[in-house]
Amino acid sequence: MSNATAVRPNLADEREYVLGTHADESVRLGVQHRLWSASAHALWERVGIIPGMTVLDVGSGPGHAAMDLAQIVGGRGKVICIDESAGYLHQVSDQAKSRRLDNLERILGDVHEIESLLIDWKCRIDVAYARWVLCFLADPEKVIEGLSRVIKPGGKIAIQDYFNYEVMTLAPKREEFSRVIRAIGKSFRDRGGDPDIVGRIPGMLRRHGFEVTHIAVNQRVARPNEQIWHWPDSFWAVYVPRLQETGYLTAEEASAFFSTWQDACRNEDVFMFLPPVFDVIAERK
Repeated sequence: MSNATAVRPNLADEREYVLGTHADESVRLGVQHRLWSASAHALWERVGIIPGMTVLDVGSGPGHAAMDLAQIVGGRGKVICIDESAGYLHQVSDQAKSRRLDNLERILGDVHEIESLLIDWKCRIDVAYARWVLCFLADPEKVIEGLSRVIKPGGKIAIQDYFNYEVMTLAPKREEFSRVIRAIGKSFRDRGGDPDIVGRIPGMLRRHGFEVTHIAVNQRVARPNEQIWHWPDSFWAVYVPRLQETGYLTAEEASAFFSTWQDACRNEDVFMFLPPVFDVIAERK
């Protein structure tokens, strides 16, 4: 499995994205992938991923989507995982070994430098997939520009990301909850991210030689007795303490939030309007 074990040493130190790369976050990402796998697979089918293709997983994390993609493209295909966390890429390797998948390559590096990291793959990528990546980046347009150099003419990019993120709310509304949503949005923006990134993506794609062929929204509502309720539930457990540690919430505000959330979990009349996740497909001209 030479491809699955050769991590290029582009970064000397471990880096973290806004939610961290600790064990709890890795587990949360696995739960998240399972709960959103149907929409991911629907997008992959729509973009036309088939056996034999070379697919780039941009910001692959620990590889939950990459494992599925590797099975889809099969032995004649290739999945290239790029991420800035060495720990996550080691998890990709471990998963590939346990599943006996030998068609994954791992590249350690900042996705802002995607063109130089993928110099050997220039104009050879059939499809690039980016889920919940661009919203966290300081310069997402640089990533789009880099992708325009590595995706082959006629190749495609498939994006799943946020727009109107802070519309997320409990019903009935509670200020204790809304305060945390505002803090999350501010924390993303303060690090250079944009929780409404999809609003800017079509223009970025057009400027770098892509034609947008599809935009749609996955809007979901969660109730306490449904699987998808565990998506925000697992997020709060990881990120609300981080908001407190970094000064976006006081201890009292965090405590009030968790009290409100626990009440909601026990109330069958409550529902949650989840943040809108958009699908964008574009073709390189």
